[in-house]
Amino acid sequence: MSDITFRKATLDDLDGIIKVELDSFTLPWSREAFYNEFVNNQFAHYFVLEHNESIIGYCGVWIVIDEAHITNIAISPKYRGLKLGTTLMKKIMEFARLHRAHSMTLEVRVSNYVAQSLYRKLGFQNGGIRKGYYTDNYEDALVMWVKL
Repeated sequence: MSDITFRKATLDDLDGIIKVELDSFTLPWSREAFYNEFVNNQFAHYFVLEHNESIIGYCGVWIVIDEAHITNIAISPKYRGLKLGTTLMKKIMEFARLHRAHSMTLEVRVSNYVAQSLYRKLGFQNGGIRKGYYTDNYEDALVMWVKL
């Protein structure tokens, strides 16, 4: 899909990001949480994928000193299976490297084997478990790390 663009998100993208979020997660972030990320969090950077001027994916990353932390990543359900998650993660990893991050981390549901497979293909390794991390069903989170 050559007509997909990647760019830094702005506050004007909030509606599109929220739509992808609601379509993707059983425990979605609130509008207020995203707004706070854009307006008040000096460490937060958000990016979007667009197709025909519609947001079809997004990713958030915090860069603190030399570490990058993926806060959330999602691709709209109708665009999944097209390797867009891989494309988005590679771009975020490159952004983190350019901002002097030496490692990257994220949490993923222990039951989300599709996402874990994607992260492993990008070099992420298991780092630990956060017990009861997800408050909707108290599922554990697998913490994964990669050296950049």
